[in-house]
Amino acid sequence: MYITTGDTEAPSLVERARKLAEKTGGTYVPRNKKSLPKLIERYGVNEILVVLQGKARLYRKNAPQLEFHPSMGFVRAKRVLRGEPDPMLEAGAVLEGDTIIDCTAGLGTDALVFSVAAGKQGRVIACESSLQLYTLLVEGMSYYESNQPEVDEAFRRIELRHANHLDLLRSMPDRSCDTVYFDPMFREPMMDSSAIQPLRDYANSHALDIQSIMEAKRVARKRVVMKEKRGSAEFTRLGFEVLDRANAKTLYGVINVESGS
Repeated sequence: MYITTGDTEAPSLVERARKLAEKTGGTYVPRNKKSLPKLIERYGVNEILVVLQGKARLYRKNAPQLEFHPSMGFVRAKRVLRGEPDPMLEAGAVLEGDTIIDCTAGLGTDALVFSVAAGKQGRVIACESSLQLYTLLVEGMSYYESNQPEVDEAFRRIELRHANHLDLLRSMPDRSCDTVYFDPMFREPMMDSSAIQPLRDYANSHALDIQSIMEAKRVARKRVVMKEKRGSAEFTRLGFEVLDRANAKTLYGVINVESGS
């Protein structure tokens, strides 16, 4: 993974880019006033991560740029801080102090909400198999700043793992977390989801394996949760009970480990 800065190579940004490359096994390259397309051509890579002031972006030639931002996760996190309910947290029966494994981190939107809900005594492990997304998450979660200190602190508490979620789950002891969560990339894109396309370009598009669900059931103390489109056959295939919500386009499926169902 190649990492650079914006046009303005401020010493602080260069230092951040170097540290990110060291942490993620990437390669820092100086910008030297070159355009991003020319950098990609020079190094023969598909994409390059750009460290900016308060931002981080993935750039791929002839494709939309993907910038780290919690998006609706920020709105949901603020609602949780106000004591309002969140369907995902309800599906996972998440309580303060819980340990949650987010097996499909993406841009960290759901991991953020989990972290806010679990609080300082809780633990959120977010797993991302895409090296590009993982690198973007490492930088974004470390330096993203909002006007809500509680949200920023929740981001900093998330433990990131670059791994296939099945390998991660297999490495964990029985009943070592409270909730295991999956939000796989939908088999068929929703017609009104053009904003998610840049993420789809980088995310793992494979369907969940039944072995992943079996390992999740072994690891979880309370529940295994999966988010999918309404009407998805994945709920039945993988053994989830659907929690219906009127007019919702996406639903949560639950396997209640506590009751064995």
